[in-house]
Amino acid sequence: MSTAATGRAPRLTAVMREGERVTPLELFFDLVFVLALTQCTALMAADPTWEGLAKGLLVLGVMWWSWTGYAWLTSVVDPEDGLVRLTIFTAMAALLVVALCVPEAFDESALLFAFAYGVVRAAHILLFIVASRDEPELRRSVVGLAGGTAVGVGLLIAASFFDGVAQGAIWALALGLDVAEPFFFGADGWKLVPAHFVERHGLIVLIALGESIVAIGAGSEVGVDAGVVTAAVLGVVVAAAIWWLYFDVVALVAERRLINAEVGREQNEIARDSYSLLHFPMIAGIVLLSLGLKKTLGDVDDPLDTVPAFALLGGTSLYLLAHVAFRLRNIHTLNRQRLVVAIGLLALWPLAVELPSLAMLAILAGVLVALIAYEVLRFSELRARLRSQLLHS
Repeated sequence: MSTAATGRAPRLTAVMREGERVTPLELFFDLVFVLALTQCTALMAADPTWEGLAKGLLVLGVMWWSWTGYAWLTSVVDPEDGLVRLTIFTAMAALLVVALCVPEAFDESALLFAFAYGVVRAAHILLFIVASRDEPELRRSVVGLAGGTAVGVGLLIAASFFDGVAQGAIWALALGLDVAEPFFFGADGWKLVPAHFVERHGLIVLIALGESIVAIGAGSEVGVDAGVVTAAVLGVVVAAAIWWLYFDVVALVAERRLINAEVGREQNEIARDSYSLLHFPMIAGIVLLSLGLKKTLGDVDDPLDTVPAFALLGGTSLYLLAHVAFRLRNIHTLNRQRLVVAIGLLALWPLAVELPSLAMLAILAGVLVALIAYEVLRFSELRARLRSQLLHS
């Protein structure tokens, strides 16, 4: 019987996802996130102090949580469906406004940032409510997420009326509540397509690495000479090493672990911990590294200031520590060599404020290349076997 005959209004519906590949619309959405990453780096570069660093990471954190929410969403619904497509376009426009507000997110644009961010999160919740219409367990999880999201956005709106430490504390509380929400409402009701979820997060790592390349170009403001060329080449070596450390084996093993996990709570908890949570310090580490690269290219002959030096070494260290935690969560073993290198890079921080920044960048590149060479040679047979099994399974 037709809708007209029954007198009932048509129900809003969303087509559930079936394919595993990331769609062009999802990549289009991620392009707006590229601007957000660039703006975070610019915010910290304009105020290279501990306060500026904290502000940049807080902004990155709230935007990351909105991005990973859409990664979960589009692993449930088909993003090419008409309703979903239009809603994602709306979210993209709002996210663009959020990104434009980043440089003044704690000042004149604080309220606009909060309202635009609220639109991004509301669109996400709306689509999840539609998608969960016939899924009671998913609906319960979505209702809990909606409540927590409303509180988080409300806190950001409230923070716009404060400044200084109070404002930063409210931001930190909002971010902390966002991160804690999945633990409050459990992991049983969520759904995902594992291969899609993994690919989506791998692509966001690539996007962050692209920001590090952009930072190299943006940092060279005094013309191109031998020092700048050398620094640019070393910067690419560092970015390539960061890529290798993730995509050579780590990403493949983690994908297989997620796919083989029991559907439901176990798989959802692995996705939550390994991707939604532990990929954030990876992205944050790359963004901090981008800041260090940008400042290095600005003047290759002088030492870096304290905060940019920490960004260069501490960002890389944070990235490696996230890898250590990532492996612990997935296969319950400790990656000792990456842990040692992460600690060693932090120990080099006092040296970084004394040596020319070009020399420090060369040391960082050398350390990462040595780490990769050690792993390739030390675990050559295991690495070859794993790559063969995982790539052809």
